[in-house]
Amino acid sequence: MNRRIAIFPGSFDPITKGHENILLRALPLFDEVIISIGKNSLKQSYFTIEQREKWIKQVFSKEPKVRVEIYTGLTIDFCKKMNADYILRGLRTSADFEFEKAIAQNNKVMAPEIETIFILPVSELSAINSTIVRDIIRNGGNAAPFVPEGIDLKS
Repeated sequence: MNRRIAIFPGSFDPITKGHENILLRALPLFDEVIISIGKNSLKQSYFTIEQREKWIKQVFSKEPKVRVEIYTGLTIDFCKKMNADYILRGLRTSADFEFEKAIAQNNKVMAPEIETIFILPVSELSAINSTIVRDIIRNGGNAAPFVPEGIDLKS
């Protein structure tokens, strides 16, 4: 029987409670979920890729079905490399839906064997996103309520 492997791609700059919630709710659906930190040379990240990887590994250290990888290039190419048949994405808003739908439809043309699975965050986490968390940090606010427990944003 084929293993059900999903790629959960993103910048995770930083990982939020929304990311954590989506992944934990998706775990029962898959044999393995690879949290895939995309390296985008056109984007300036706030936290280093090494720091983001460390935090994600820390958050999911007790989840044997989760691993973390860094990748460049197209997500569907990374899926093929990892033998993943699924891409996991979260949808917070209707704008997210339109954006993610377009990507999923184009991915389907390029890789018909890869399915995109969307999961909605629980309502109390739907307003959290990494951009807002970074803005809170930049302006000296307390971002701890928006990131998983144990994440020290100052380290």
